[in-house]
Amino acid sequence: MSILICALVTIGVLFYVFYLPGKLHFGPEKTRVVYLRERKDVVYENLRDLNFEYKAGKFPDTDYQTMKTSLEEEAAAILAEIAQLEGNATSLRSNRQGTRI
Repeated sequence: MSILICALVTIGVLFYVFYLPGKLHFGPEKTRVVYLRERKDVVYENLRDLNFEYKAGKFPDTDYQTMKTSLEEEAAAILAEIAQLEGNATSLRSNRQGTRI
């Protein structure tokens, strides 16, 4: 009897873990530009927090400068990639409109 109960519990657990309903909702699909804009907002927020904590005396000057430089470089790289992707999208749109006559 206990073996039957254990088998039923095991089957129930396996069904619960591995069952996928017929329709899954994954949410909206993000483009690279949307992801980069979200990342840019996070980096800017981190810079604001770092500045606040430095003024509160939580970081020595050398650590503050190192982390600030790192975050600024990351922000610059993100902004450059956003500009590149938006420039490519703009040129593609103008090429498509130029061919329509």
